[in-house]
Amino acid sequence: MNAQTSLTADQATQSTADDKRPSLFRRLRPVILLVVLIGAALGGNWWFRVGRHMESTDNAYVQGDIVLLGARIEGDVAAILVTDNQRVEEGQPLVQLEDRDWRARRDSAAAALAQAEAGITTIRAQIEQQRAQITSTEAQIAQADAERVRATADATRYGTLAQSGFGSRENADRTLADRRKAEATLAAAQASTAAARAAVPVLEGQLATGEGRRAEAAAQLALADSNLGYTVIRAPFPGIVGNRSAQLGAHVRPGQNLIAVAPPPERQWVVANFKETQLRGMRPGQPVTLSVDAGGELRGRVESLAPATGALFSLLPPENATGNFTKIVQRVPVRIALDPEQDASALRPGLSVEAKVDLRADPAAPRGILGAAAATLGIR
Repeated sequence: MNAQTSLTADQATQSTADDKRPSLFRRLRPVILLVVLIGAALGGNWWFRVGRHMESTDNAYVQGDIVLLGARIEGDVAAILVTDNQRVEEGQPLVQLEDRDWRARRDSAAAALAQAEAGITTIRAQIEQQRAQITSTEAQIAQADAERVRATADATRYGTLAQSGFGSRENADRTLADRRKAEATLAAAQASTAAARAAVPVLEGQLATGEGRRAEAAAQLALADSNLGYTVIRAPFPGIVGNRSAQLGAHVRPGQNLIAVAPPPERQWVVANFKETQLRGMRPGQPVTLSVDAGGELRGRVESLAPATGALFSLLPPENATGNFTKIVQRVPVRIALDPEQDASALRPGLSVEAKVDLRADPAAPRGILGAAAATLGIR
């Protein structure tokens, strides 16, 4: 009897609760409807003012100028001066090759240059000596000519006296011989001067040849210095070394890759491959939000758009004029520069990111739902 009474009371309580629930839902239904309408209005307003101006793609990757450094000369690896994944500065030595042979070649080239310079100095001294010889022979010409004039006058005078009977025939013959001797001396001096002058162009030609040999020796020395400098492989810019294939003691040949240098984060950028349907309104300078798959969010700006689609830059560009045609939405690479003064130390070339470009005329306008609503209502 008691059990039946208790069951009847529970059923009554349950019936009362069921009667209250529909009544509570009916009272809250306008509030729920209002909340839904407000949310839809806020969402629609955000899409109209912000969302429809955002273009995003996950086909984006971090890029950087990775340099593969190789040997420019032949030699053995003498020392590896860095470790894997070490940060290096511009010009820092990375790999040292054995330099004894190249140092000897440089010394030989330096000796050849010194020998060529010594030969030039000798020829120049000979030219100066020859010019002094010319000056001396010209003085001898003047002296011989003066002696000839005197001897001619004596021969004429003594010849006249001998014909008139006032002078001896011996003196006339002696002065005549002196005149002929003076004329021969003058001719010899003139010939010596001509020979000395003719030797100058020969010496000058030898000087030009010596200068050519000196230039060649200087070029050989410069080449030897360059080859000696190539025994040390240095970092071309600040970065991080990796992909080291150089081994201590290994013999390397020109063109063989030994180590790579990747750029630091501040020298990296992002290439985002946007669909051709997303490029309408995209311009350089527009802000970009970058979500890195490795973690973190960065800011950037559109730097430039590629001059052609990525397909045309591929190894085998498509030829749509042959065979059956299927239209495929093309993608255009867009280069995005990272804003400075932000922590991008986690970036590495090749990482995947998601890029979102703000195409609005005023990128500084609010991007949030509430900010868009406030801008719609004119609230600052």
